[in-house]
Amino acid sequence: MQSYFLVILQGALLTVGVSLGALVVAVILGLAGAAAKLSGRPLLVALGSVYTTIIRGIPDLVLMLLVFYGGTIGLNTLLEKMGSEATIDIEPFAAGVITIGFIYGAYMTETFRGAILSIPKGQMEAAWAFGMGRPQTFLRITLPQMVRYALPGFINNWLVLIKSTALVSLIGLQEMTYLAKQASAATRSPFIFFLFTGALFLIYTWISLVALKKLNARYSLGTKRVQL
Repeated sequence: MQSYFLVILQGALLTVGVSLGALVVAVILGLAGAAAKLSGRPLLVALGSVYTTIIRGIPDLVLMLLVFYGGTIGLNTLLEKMGSEATIDIEPFAAGVITIGFIYGAYMTETFRGAILSIPKGQMEAAWAFGMGRPQTFLRITLPQMVRYALPGFINNWLVLIKSTALVSLIGLQEMTYLAKQASAATRSPFIFFLFTGALFLIYTWISLVALKKLNARYSLGTKRVQL
């Protein structure tokens, strides 16, 4: 039994890798999506709206299978039509990271968009009046305040994203949920192994909450009214 627990712990490291990789993809897509929806350009606004609407309306499991199986078939069909004999196989790790990141990029888009809208527009106009360009205004004025407003929603998205990594077990990635299922089948003791896996997810959640709450407290300094 001890050997199975050690194997599940090794799979837990892979779960962390999928979570962090997907978070990077989600943040990048979230920033791009928020910028598109706030750009004021009809085409970009429409693309951002279609992205967030479709992704939030399709179950995560369906998207996972579409990327893993449909993506492989689509790429190989494209290569075949181009006259190439090469074939592409999407690895489970890459499929998991891309799919989960793509899904939660839609949620991050709305989180970042709402945070940016919470910033008084006069601050950006004042920065432009002082001669700051748009990139400098974003980095020095918008981004620090956006982080403060976005953190509560970001924390919720991150916690749900961590739990969604269990879906990658369905495409053969040997993370801790997959290994717990294998161990339970071999020993016919599913309760103990899935309970252990659930405890590991709770530990991840607790560590994330502690770290993100400290970050939230740091960005909230000076924003609370002092009671006299």
